[in-house]
Amino acid sequence: MHQPPRVQFLDPTTPPHIVTLVLITGFSALVMNIFVPSLQVMADHFGTSYGLMQLSVSLYLGVNAVLQLFIGPLSDAYGRRPVILWGGVLFMLATLGCLMAPDIVTFLVFRMMQAVIVVGMVLGRAVVRDLYPPDEAASRIGYVTMGMALVPLVSPVIGGALTEWINWQASFWFMFAVGGALIWLCWRDLGETGQKRDLSLTHIFDDTPQLLRSPRFWGYSITLALSSGAFFSYIGGGAFVGSEVFGLSTWQVGLLFGVPALGYATGNYVSGRFSARYGINRMVIVGTAILVSGLVASILVFATGFGSAYSFFGFMCFVGLGNGLVIPNAVSGAMSVRPHLAGTASGLSGAIMLAGGAVLSALAGQLLTPGAGAWPLLWLMLATSVGAVIAIILVIRRERHLARMDAAP
Repeated sequence: MHQPPRVQFLDPTTPPHIVTLVLITGFSALVMNIFVPSLQVMADHFGTSYGLMQLSVSLYLGVNAVLQLFIGPLSDAYGRRPVILWGGVLFMLATLGCLMAPDIVTFLVFRMMQAVIVVGMVLGRAVVRDLYPPDEAASRIGYVTMGMALVPLVSPVIGGALTEWINWQASFWFMFAVGGALIWLCWRDLGETGQKRDLSLTHIFDDTPQLLRSPRFWGYSITLALSSGAFFSYIGGGAFVGSEVFGLSTWQVGLLFGVPALGYATGNYVSGRFSARYGINRMVIVGTAILVSGLVASILVFATGFGSAYSFFGFMCFVGLGNGLVIPNAVSGAMSVRPHLAGTASGLSGAIMLAGGAVLSALAGQLLTPGAGAWPLLWLMLATSVGAVIAIILVIRRERHLARMDAAP
């Protein structure tokens, strides 16, 4: 039976405590969406349009995707701990830049720099894979990423309330304070788990083609991109639907916007309990089916004339639940294709996921117009969800084919 190394909280000579991993992955999610309910207020502050202001989400996701191409290999070469700590310091500097930005262009530049905090999400998962075998890693990742579920539940509420009670900058001061606290926590608790490899910067990407040549890696990564793409589309357009289609206040949008996180937390909990028992692929196929079912139900409610803000946001729980099953298991699957490249696989699969999310988030922002209602967003989310079902089915067929080849005399 696999025995992970001893863990002692606030002892950096041992691997990090589960609490630390939950917090650093959750903070990445907080930075992504805490200010989303304030987008219209921020657009008014900078004298620009909602569509341009929404680029603070889609560009952030795009830079996240690019950074993950580097974060994983760098951590495989030099260790998880130094990459996470330096990422935290750079995030703090970028947050100050956002607060001092005199115009929208400067703000967007520093907002893109804030994306460096993705080190927490990428390497939090890689640390788990360092310590546990694939199916158990999926269970542990499910628990760790519950932070990414619970934080989006409360962060839009916090951001919306801070904007109404103080101003939109208060959300960024909040990020700055929490970021500083997490740097201290990582310094005190984040023990090294990766096996450092004596490679130069010119060689750290040499192993990446091993992953890119794997159909299963691509299958898991595309499943991730399309399944989470439904959620990223929601991030790009949900606030607009709440404020412009249903006339909700900033605080009300923040309160309802986090509803999918209830489903995501539940899905992560189920993954934590049952992934090791039932296996990665079965959990992913169930998750994608739930995702599609929830969106079909929402579309039917709107088609029959009963659509409302509560039905729109309520059915998004199924989007969260489906992703709570899909993401930890598909990530574990992608990292298990080449276990010695877990950090690279986590970064590369995350890059593919967020690149798709950046495109879909921006597309949602462009498709939504005052007279279109919620329809463009719902159809976009359904299309990506169906694509995720197809992708995981192809992965399962590939694995069965490889198993038959291995069994052949």
